[in-house]
Amino acid sequence: MPLICVKVQSFSRTQVKRLCSLKIALSHVCLLSQTVLTMVSGSYSNLLDLASGDTSTFGRVGKRLPRVMTVAGIISELDDDNCNSVSSDVPSSISQERMIIVGNQLPLRAHRRSDGGGWNFSWDEDSLLLQLKDGLGEDVEVIYVGCLREEIDPSEQDDVAQTLLETFKCVPAFLPPDLFTRFYHGFCKQHLWPLFHYMLPLSPDLGGRFDRSLWQAYVSVNKIFADKVMEVINPDDDFVWVHDYHLMVLPTFLRKRFNRVKLGFFLHSPFPSSEIYRTLPVRDELLRALLNSDLIGFHTFDYARHFLSCCSRMLGLAYQSKRGYIGLEYYGRTVSIKILPVGIHMGQLRSVMNLPETESRVAELMDTFKGQTVLLGVDDMDIFKGISLKLLAMEQLLMQHPHWRGKVVLVQIANPARGRGRDVQEVQSETCSTAERINAKFGRPGYKPVILIDTPLQFYERISYYMIAECCLVTAVRDGMNLIPYEYIICRHGNEKLDVALQVNPSTLKKSMLVVSEFIGCSPSLSGAIRVNPWNIDAVAEAMDSALGVPESEKQLRHEKHYRYVSTHDVGYWAHSFLQDLERACRDHLRRRCWGIGFGLGFRVIALDPNFRKLSVEHIVSAYKRTKNRAILLDYDGTMMPQTSINKTPNPEAIGFLNSLCRDPKNVVFLVSGRDKTTLTEWFSSCEKLGIAAEHGYFARLNQDEDWETCVNVVDFDWKQTAEPVMKLYTETTDGSTIETKESALVWHYQYADPDFGSCQAKELLDHLESVLANEPVSVKSGQHIVEVKPQGVSKGLVAERLLSTMQQKGMLPDFVLCIGDDRSDEDMFEVITSAVEGPSLSPVAEVFACTVGQKPSKAKYYLEDTTEIVRMLQGLATASDQATRSSSQLSH
Repeated sequence: MPLICVKVQSFSRTQVKRLCSLKIALSHVCLLSQTVLTMVSGSYSNLLDLASGDTSTFGRVGKRLPRVMTVAGIISELDDDNCNSVSSDVPSSISQERMIIVGNQLPLRAHRRSDGGGWNFSWDEDSLLLQLKDGLGEDVEVIYVGCLREEIDPSEQDDVAQTLLETFKCVPAFLPPDLFTRFYHGFCKQHLWPLFHYMLPLSPDLGGRFDRSLWQAYVSVNKIFADKVMEVINPDDDFVWVHDYHLMVLPTFLRKRFNRVKLGFFLHSPFPSSEIYRTLPVRDELLRALLNSDLIGFHTFDYARHFLSCCSRMLGLAYQSKRGYIGLEYYGRTVSIKILPVGIHMGQLRSVMNLPETESRVAELMDTFKGQTVLLGVDDMDIFKGISLKLLAMEQLLMQHPHWRGKVVLVQIANPARGRGRDVQEVQSETCSTAERINAKFGRPGYKPVILIDTPLQFYERISYYMIAECCLVTAVRDGMNLIPYEYIICRHGNEKLDVALQVNPSTLKKSMLVVSEFIGCSPSLSGAIRVNPWNIDAVAEAMDSALGVPESEKQLRHEKHYRYVSTHDVGYWAHSFLQDLERACRDHLRRRCWGIGFGLGFRVIALDPNFRKLSVEHIVSAYKRTKNRAILLDYDGTMMPQTSINKTPNPEAIGFLNSLCRDPKNVVFLVSGRDKTTLTEWFSSCEKLGIAAEHGYFARLNQDEDWETCVNVVDFDWKQTAEPVMKLYTETTDGSTIETKESALVWHYQYADPDFGSCQAKELLDHLESVLANEPVSVKSGQHIVEVKPQGVSKGLVAERLLSTMQQKGMLPDFVLCIGDDRSDEDMFEVITSAVEGPSLSPVAEVFACTVGQKPSKAKYYLEDTTEIVRMLQGLATASDQATRSSSQLSH
């Protein structure tokens, strides 16, 4: 059967019109051409395939969503011509905010039709990804990207994808079964999930040796998800919200494709302490991938604190809190941290509570447990939920408090395990055997102390058990959020129909009791619960006894306190709050200039001021040659000498180009360093005409023939007698810290101390010094791994001001200014020379070059990558001076 192909090398306006005409003509031919029309007009990416001559995409193509990213110009030209299209894919003129939600699984249920001729799909009302839509607002369009629980035959995938897109706005990622197994049951459940729940892979049964092929499968699946997001995203407008540990490297793939993508990530599991997390061989890759998000969310401060500690210890990143928001500075981007536990869907819960099935089931259970007090546990059947420990605590309760025998029943609902393997089988076996032993020991006709329900229950049945339970026990040894206590509280609040089934007076205040583990995410938000260490069986048993014996009035007060929190902090509140913070974190995206660096999972985006650019050596040498009065300010450590260098003494090459610059009569060259004047005098003794400022500008001299002067008048240094003993105290208690004593300053260094402890001690030292030196004429400042005390007014900026002023007084109005530095102390110089452009101290045509080392936020307008480029640039200027000197000498002869 013939196939119509169109090959276009480039799209002019005329050619686009021809394509539109072609579409109209094709719409009147045989039905076969409908397929071609779908290809030509159905999606803009396919139109681009035509332009590139790629005919492999012909065939049935799924309908695309509006506002797909396109090549500039194509859409507008098609729209301008008002071409009649049989497709409905013309972009909407109505701007609507969109959120692309990406999770491991789509919030859908799939069922094969009874005739075997296809699939039926419906929303999964229990899915958190579906429930969170309530908090995004009706004006936010939501697109879902994820996998289906059921395996779809490749021959059906195109039809299923189109159906899901058109009907549910879902984009399915179809994974080959083998890849899915290695990704989900392999890396996710065998490596990440145990480790994030504090289980080290010390034996084959506990995860075993790291399998790099599973890691490669994990990365491959994340790449597939990224491709699916790219099919539907409009990167300038859409928000992307990625969920959970299955997709932790997805942010890197999206950021690599769209530098300004508005991207949030929420982790629904615990994040382990750095001592646990650092055992993961791909620890840096995962951290850097997460940092490609704009906002990272955690359920509790503990989880966030552990993540921040890992970033500090493994990547050397510092974080700070500004106006209540925690942020990490990462290559010019601020990665925000969000701490907010997820909530439950109140509407769904209440609708199930209103079902007649719930009412009748509650009445049945009331008859079943008449005269008995019900304790309830609802947990997944896995090793971290602590079901067997809870049963042992029940056994201990009956042993220690015999009066509860025959009166108290523990109903343990064990949901099917999400993972698989020998550990799950062992938990099932241990749970069943423990329950049987307790029942054999304490049971009697008509009474079983433990009722184990390990078959799947419908939601209304579970709610019915919540309704009759006097206390809910959630004693997981490690868990993410765990919404069981929240559900229990809302169910215990009841409604009028259920009050009748429960045989309670509707006017009576509601009551509930909770015994929760310290190690679950919802524990901090339930201040009225009895918190326990689940490993301490005796303590859990006593907590159960206490919960049963709490007076009715106190149960009511605890319930009311919990109900107020849970009912106001539902899943909608959580989603709305996350979206608000994501919008805030992304509001500067369009203003910043971004570009990507790095390879693979080490990729990251540099975000800088639009005017910040790399200094061209040719450009600065050209400006240098045509100017006559030049001021040059150079930092030393980290600028001319790498910070990592052990030997800091200047090499002959540096001495050579400094002397070349100094010999040029048009130049005034100043070395501005934090080092002491004795060291600098020794190192640069052969640079006779070099000006030097020592100790960040406290001491200065124009050349070797001049005496050292103090730039700030300091009467005395008696404050050192107060500050030094305080610093010594912190040095003795902080291993790896040292004190550097200068003539004008005292500096406490903690670069080699434990990062967290050193940072904590530095904050304490800063507060301590500010307190004891409050009445002294000094400033106490913290920097990169230092706390420094120095006289007020001392800064490198003061050196820049004096240099420009001195040249002005000598009639040398600078028309060329170069200032190079690498750290926070050099920012003062950048600020002075940049602001001097508008003042009288510079020539009206002066060319100013403030240059920092490395691509990072700075007041400088230029950067060079490292000290090697700095030296190369200075060598270029020195060569230009030498050439000018030789030319002048030849002319004089």
